[in-house]
Amino acid sequence: MSGTLLLWDAPNIDMTLSGVLGRRPSTAERPRFDALGRWLVDRARERDRDATLEACVFVNVPVAEHGPLLGWIKVLLSIGFRVFAKPRYNDSDIDDDILTHIALRADNLGEVIIASNDAEAFRIPLEDLNARGVMATVLGFTEFSGGYSGSDHIHFLDLEEIPDLFQVALPERVRLENLPADGRWFEPSGSLVALSA
Repeated sequence: MSGTLLLWDAPNIDMTLSGVLGRRPSTAERPRFDALGRWLVDRARERDRDATLEACVFVNVPVAEHGPLLGWIKVLLSIGFRVFAKPRYNDSDIDDDILTHIALRADNLGEVIIASNDAEAFRIPLEDLNARGVMATVLGFTEFSGGYSGSDHIHFLDLEEIPDLFQVALPERVRLENLPADGRWFEPSGSLVALSA
């Protein structure tokens, strides 16, 4: 088992990035997939020089947003990512599609990497893979990693730790995992005066 499989849950990462920023991300604030691809190739080669590598992006396409997403999908394809696109109706999701793809590839994997903070959907399947000898890694934002934090079998990596993934620095994030022993102040991003306006 030497394959490396990356699965990027685009709706979840977009939603959690919006949570980090407090608004929809601009183009410059979105992840750079060329940097993600370089990181993935280097990581797979470190583990096994001859490892097979598959990188997939899963997209849930709103009916009214075909145009803007089409250009992005073409860029992903040109870089070397596979793309699974599915129309979004009401609350439809792509989690089951991601899990189905993992099940199809599971017998030939050394590592599975999921970019998603959706621990409810992925924690148990990743722990099951780990019990079968597959290294399980999650990429996401630490402040949204609560559902993964109790697992001893899943490696969590904050997306900002991937070199050059973001073109611009994200704003200072409210992160509690490395607080100094004597505490730390966090400054407000809003105004109390605005509450009475």
